[in-house]
Amino acid sequence: MSTLETMEITNQSFVESSEIEWQQMADGVRRKILSYDKNLMMVRVDFEKGAIGSLHQHPHIQMTNIESGSFEVEIAGVKKVLNAGDVFYVHSNLVHGVVCLEKGVLIDVFNPMREDFI
Repeated sequence: MSTLETMEITNQSFVESSEIEWQQMADGVRRKILSYDKNLMMVRVDFEKGAIGSLHQHPHIQMTNIESGSFEVEIAGVKKVLNAGDVFYVHSNLVHGVVCLEKGVLIDVFNPMREDFI
C-alpha cells in the first residue's frame, strides 16, 4: 500500500472529536459532523437543558443514540422520554424532533449522508 493510500485510509478511518469545531445550530444546540461518505453520516449534537430540536422531516433514515442526558422525543406525533443509552429510529420522511429535559448529547446516524449539512 502506498503512503498516499495509507494517509487516505487514516484520514477516513480515525476521527478525533477534539479536532472538529462545534457548529452553533440554535439556542442551546450545537453539532459536530464526525464522519461521512455518500452512504452514511455520523453527527454529535450537544443540547443544553430546555433546548429544542424543532419538528422536521427529511428523506434520510436516522438512528440516534442518546449518549447522555434525557430527551422527550417525538416521532410522527408519538412522544416518549428517553435517557442515556436509549436509541430512537426515524423512518424516511417522518416528522420528528426533541426537547432536552436534562443537558445531554445525541449521536445521529443518517443514511444516506445529509448533503444539506455540508
